[in-house]
Amino acid sequence: MNKFVHKISKNSLVALVLSILCYVTISYGIERSSFYKLLILYTVLFASFLFLLYDNKNDENTLLSFSFLFRLLLLFAIPNLSDDFYRFIWDGRMLWEGFNPYLYLPENNTALVAQGQSLYQGMGAMNGSHYTCYPPVNQLTFLIPAIFFSKNLLGATVIMRLLILLADVGTYYYGKKILALLNIPGNNIFLYLLNPFVIIELTGNLHFEAVMIFFLAAAIYYLLKNNWLVSAFYFAVSVSVKLIPLLFLPVFIKRLGLKKSLLYGGIVLGVNILFFLPFASHELYDNFMKSIHLYFQNFEFNASIYYIIREIGFQVKGYNIIHSVGKITPFIVAISVLLLSLLRANRNGKILFETLLFSICIYYSLASIVHPWYIAIPLFFSVFTQYKFPLLWSFVVVLSYAAYQNISYKENLYFVGLEYLVVYTAFFYEILFLNKKSSFRIGNLR
Repeated sequence: MNKFVHKISKNSLVALVLSILCYVTISYGIERSSFYKLLILYTVLFASFLFLLYDNKNDENTLLSFSFLFRLLLLFAIPNLSDDFYRFIWDGRMLWEGFNPYLYLPENNTALVAQGQSLYQGMGAMNGSHYTCYPPVNQLTFLIPAIFFSKNLLGATVIMRLLILLADVGTYYYGKKILALLNIPGNNIFLYLLNPFVIIELTGNLHFEAVMIFFLAAAIYYLLKNNWLVSAFYFAVSVSVKLIPLLFLPVFIKRLGLKKSLLYGGIVLGVNILFFLPFASHELYDNFMKSIHLYFQNFEFNASIYYIIREIGFQVKGYNIIHSVGKITPFIVAISVLLLSLLRANRNGKILFETLLFSICIYYSLASIVHPWYIAIPLFFSVFTQYKFPLLWSFVVVLSYAAYQNISYKENLYFVGLEYLVVYTAFFYEILFLNKKSSFRIGNLR
């Protein structure tokens, strides 16, 4: 430890201490409703992250040590910025007790699992009143904590956090390999791995985008190595953690060719059908799709272009047109992604990642709900491109937490507007003015 402390500069040591204090305070010392405290602490934390990144840009071991030290600080924290983990624990305990979580609503079945009433109260009536929308491999990650701690909330959160930490190790491993294939400096991976947004939202708040990104990174690595069969399996597992990677299947057409693309998609579909088989029942499809439709057509949070469309709808129709918009936007996104897939030279690995980045950003720009942790996907893709607007987004997304200052979770649209003004300004600046021949080096954070 002493050798490590002496190795880093005095300024880095100050940034390290500030980071530790901020991580501990955010994770153990504030409530989600304390928005301005969170904003100040997160700003200090992000500034410290950028300094540590720059000051140690040539020292991979030091950056790696920082990345996992900060994660370990959060190991015993009960998430205080998100209540989703209560539903994860409930689903896992339902499996452990022999029940199919796709068939039961928490609000009607609190007696079926240990601490059921507390879990239901923690997840909230909105979350507890609809069927689970988490695919089978994600359900497995919920089951593992229940095996070890079927009656202990803290123990279950520690196990989930360790699973996410292991996923981050895998993301580091495959991320470095992809960077090497693309001739990009390996330390660029710390734009993702050391980012306080990733550490707080994924490790701290227990969001399994971390696990999905690990499998997605493995899938893309093997795709770039032309081992498309292994890639398809990893991609299928990624989809079975979170459904969002399905959006990216068309992007691989140029890389694979039409025939292999169809086979690739067939493997992804077939593997996921196998994963769902243990849960098969007459009600499974209806319950699962009800939750998916509810997501697209009922929920609103931290949206951008969608809110403009909604306001136009209020002016023209006199009511919220979310149901109508929610039926149309998936087709707009699908057509946009297909055009990007067919018109761009996605055989090239760097262009492939740019297309993946643009695809997810189109989806989020039209989505009615963009939770903070969703930004992990564009942030990860940006590591392999020249575009750094997702890095800026990973900072300003903290403004969305202003909604939790009141019990009704009413959003402050001024903060939402400021968030997206910054993001879209950075996006269009990079699109219009970024020199495509500039360096990918980590010290160049524009």
